[in-house]
Amino acid sequence: MEQDNNALLTQPLPAAASNKSGIRPLGWVMVFILVILLLIVIAQWLDSRRQISHIQQELARRLASADQIVKDARLQAKQTQDETLTLQAKVVLLEERLAEIKSQSVALQSMYEELSSSSDQRLLAEVEQAVTLAAQQLQFAGNVETALIALENADARLAHELQPQFMPIRRLLARDIERLKASPGADIASLSLKMETVVAVIDTLPLAFEQRPKRAKLSRSPTTLNASAVSNVPSMLSRAYWQTLAADVWQEMHQLIRIERIEQRDPALLAPEQSFFLRENLKLRLLNARLALLQRDGKTFREESMQAQLLLERYFDLRAPAVAAARKTLAALASTDVGFNLPSLNETLTAVRQRKASRERVSSR
Repeated sequence: MEQDNNALLTQPLPAAASNKSGIRPLGWVMVFILVILLLIVIAQWLDSRRQISHIQQELARRLASADQIVKDARLQAKQTQDETLTLQAKVVLLEERLAEIKSQSVALQSMYEELSSSSDQRLLAEVEQAVTLAAQQLQFAGNVETALIALENADARLAHELQPQFMPIRRLLARDIERLKASPGADIASLSLKMETVVAVIDTLPLAFEQRPKRAKLSRSPTTLNASAVSNVPSMLSRAYWQTLAADVWQEMHQLIRIERIEQRDPALLAPEQSFFLRENLKLRLLNARLALLQRDGKTFREESMQAQLLLERYFDLRAPAVAAARKTLAALASTDVGFNLPSLNETLTAVRQRKASRERVSSR
């Protein structure tokens, strides 16, 4: 606009303006218009300058505000970066601690598994030993009470641990305990003691051919006769003296020959060495019967007891109190039934050994 105004001012006046008389009012109008236009241009220029100054101030203010915002943002970004670095350092430290805790946890877990495995192995070894002891007592001694105690101790030991993997073994132990409690039992210890009593007196039992009749009581003892003879020597020719002498002679002759009734037809006459072997044979019979008793072999036990009883009745003096007591004991033993079958513990023992072997394989990995 300012250029337009300058162009208007610099334009040449028309040729008709040379005539001063005819065109003067028109020149003043033009000057006035030009002045007005100039004022308008100046006013516009001032207004533009004012707006531009205002815009510049606003722009400067906004730039200053933006600079402050940028500074704040940079400061905040720096703080955020510092915090991020701090957090990263803390994260790295936490990761290191976490890795250390994990390693310690793995070490503790392995240690616990090792201790648990060794503890389980010791427990299974104790249970295996108890079941083996119970099986041996049942097989070789027939001792049901000792076997029950061993099985109950093993079950109590497993119950104290409270581990579910031992439940199958506990069920087998409970079954075996119930079977042993329900099994019929002979008093093995009492029967064995009776047999030991008979074996102990065999060497002192009298044989049948060694028996002697009871001495008849003399009417007058030799001591009495001698005393009377010394005190009454002049009466030796009397009748009473000769009667007494005849009675004494008859008594002595009567002892030389004896007639008695023997229950057995032919008591065996044995030499001393044969008597020894007879007693040893009787002991062997009783020992075989005892072995059959421990093995629950009722047939062999009965046969050996009857054979021992027959030897006792044939070769020994049945009138002796010791022989009569031994005969009565053997008769009672022969009539005792010991042939019942005790339950086997093989299944329980196999289960315990399998569990023990599996624990050993796990611990060795």
